[in-house]
Order: sequence, then structure tokens, then C-alpha cells
Amino acid sequence: MKRILIFSLAYTPYVGGAEIAIKETTTRLGFAEYRGEYLFDMITLRFDRNLPKVERIGNVTIHRIGFIEDSPRISDRSLPFYLKVAKVLFPVTSFFKALSLHYHHPYDMIWALMANQAGFGALLFKLTHPRIPYLLELQDGNSLEQIKLRQPVVRFLWPLYIRVYTKADAIKAISIFIERLAREIGYHGRIEVIPNGVDVLKFSALIPENRLLELKARYGKRIGDIFLFTASRLVLSRGVEDVIRALKHLPLEVKFLIAGEGDDREKLEQIAKETGVESRVIFAAHVSHDDLPAFLKISDIFVRPSIIEGMGSAFIEAFAAGIPVVATPVGGIPDFLFDPEKNPDKGPTGVFCNPRDPESVARAVKRYLDDPALVAMVVKNAKVLVEEKYDWNTITRDMHENIFNPLLK
Repeated sequence: MKRILIFSLAYTPYVGGAEIAIKETTTRLGFAEYRGEYLFDMITLRFDRNLPKVERIGNVTIHRIGFIEDSPRISDRSLPFYLKVAKVLFPVTSFFKALSLHYHHPYDMIWALMANQAGFGALLFKLTHPRIPYLLELQDGNSLEQIKLRQPVVRFLWPLYIRVYTKADAIKAISIFIERLAREIGYHGRIEVIPNGVDVLKFSALIPENRLLELKARYGKRIGDIFLFTASRLVLSRGVEDVIRALKHLPLEVKFLIAGEGDDREKLEQIAKETGVESRVIFAAHVSHDDLPAFLKISDIFVRPSIIEGMGSAFIEAFAAGIPVVATPVGGIPDFLFDPEKNPDKGPTGVFCNPRDPESVARAVKRYLDDPALVAMVVKNAKVLVEEKYDWNTITRDMHENIFNPLLK
């Protein structure tokens, strides 16, 4: 059995696309078809004193470290000061925790989720254990300049930051766009592009009619209403404000259902009020990942005009759920979304709009409203694509064959 140590700043219950990817792949790598070949430990921040220090979830034993408080709000802007300190110290604290774990049960490989503090922790371990293979997983769609702007301290640690990449024995990137970023920073080793996936059965399954009726009643969807939907952290880089502003260019029956929480919710509510569409914008607050299929099923078009996107698992979840998608051609999105106007040689799987352009968002939505045949074609092609390339079982097989086998042979 191969023991693998994962470094990750956050993990369940604080989940995004990257954390879901870890959970889905590690769970499947414990299935019988892989002969119980892998056993995973993870070092992550605890944050909340109500969370156990050690917990086993699926095929991962989680070791939580760092400062804590009661039920903190976890976001970059509202995180309490000493929890921010825990993030800053994570490279060192995770390194020493890794040394302790490795002493008792030696690891065959380490795996860093992102080139952030988790990557620095993994780098320190790699520098002291050079024979142990080191996998770096990249999911962040920010350019190198954006990384420097968001994390000014990186400017002072740039030579060390580069080594987070260059010391890796292999890199897993979730999109071609991120693969290019790794090459741009100077990595010349092996990169495997393996996207995040979707539980196709879960997102395509029929939802009980009474559940759908209950949701429609809760959010006021009447006969004739068209629901645009997005699931996102409520921060301005996700383009939610552009969809809100697009509503004034769309028929009155078009409304916007938003699942998620974030630091910019009040700003978005103010934008809706100033734009005169407040009654057509519905904030559903946090929606668990398990509940997302039902929200997608009561919606008509998934819209997320991202400014930055490493890949975007929410888009392929919409594919699996069978609703058409509007997105921007940024980051890793063009890997899977093909607009018939921009990709005439490929079967269409969605429609593009321009970033930071509410009128373009409205035009993209109208293309669907005015062309039911386009909707049918997009939904059909998107479902085929997601079943063939983005099911978690396929992703897990690729991880086993293209990442773990070569590194652990």
C-alpha cells in the first residue's frame, strides 16, 4: 500500500472545486478496482474549534492544525487576524507536522494542493526528503502578475516561490491555460492536464417533483418565468454583478437566482437596487453541493461571466444537469465550452459572452431564448462531452494511470 501525504490550506467543511476534486478522487482510489493501493493523510488548517484535530473522511485521514475560534467566517477579507496568522505560518507548521507523521509512518509521495502556503510546506518537505516524489496540483486561474498583486509577500519570496514549481516531480494542471502558466514560470518537467470532474449520475438524476415544486414556490418561480442561475462565491471577480446589470436588457420574466455567500453580497444587493432590478434578483445564500442538482433543475440557463477561472467545475455540473450555459472565454473554460459562432468545427456546448459586458451577457441569454433548437443541441452535446471526459471515474482512472503509477513505480 502506498502512503501519500496531502498539503492543503483548507478542506471539508470548507469546500470549493479543488477540495471536492480531492475528496472525489481519493475516495475512488480506495475502491476495490485499485486493490486498496492508496492510503491518504492530509495536513490542513483547523480554523474552527468545533472540528476534530484528527478525522477520517472517505479515504483520507485529516490532521488539522493552527489557531482556532468558535464558528469563524472563512473568507480572505473577514478571517480573524490570528487565523490569518495561521495561514501565514502554515508552510512551517505543516512541515513540522509532516515530519512527525513521516517519522511514525513513512510516506511514499507528497501532494500539494496549489502553489500557495500548502505548496511552500510541501517544498520544505521535499528539500529535506529529496527522494520522495512531490506532486503539485494547480487549480488557480490567476496569472503570475495577479498572484503578485494578491499576495505581495510573494514578490519578496519569488525565488523560493518558483521552486514550489520547479522542485515538483510532476504537475497536475486542471486546464491547458494553467499548464501554460506553469511553463511561463519556468517549469520544464512533466505536466498532466487532468480536469476536475462531476458526479454525472448525481447531477443528471431525476429530482422528485415535490422537491422541485417546493423550491419553485420558495423562490417565487411562476409559470412563464425564466430563471438564470449561478453558484458562486459572492465576490466581484465572478462577474455576478454583470448578470445583475444584464437583467435590464432582458424581458421582465427573466430572473436571476444566486446560490452562494461572500464578502461582496451587500455590494451586489446595492447594484441590483441601483439598476432597478432588485425584485428580479434572488439571493439563495449558501447551498450545499448535494442540493445543487435540484437548483439546476428548476433553472433554465446557467450564467457565470467569470473574470478569472482556472477551469470552473460549476459549468460541467450544469452540463450534467442538462441546462445550457453562458460563460466567458477566459482561463480553462474554452477547454470544454464551444460556441457555434466561435467554434464552428466543433459541436456546440454553450454560448460565450464578453467579460465585464452586461449587454453581451444579455445577448447571449437572448440567443437561447430565441432559439430552442440551439438549446437542444447545446444540452445534448454538453451531456455527451461530460459523460465521456468529465465523469469522476474517468478522472480517477487518469490520476491512477498518468500521475500515481509513474511517480510511485
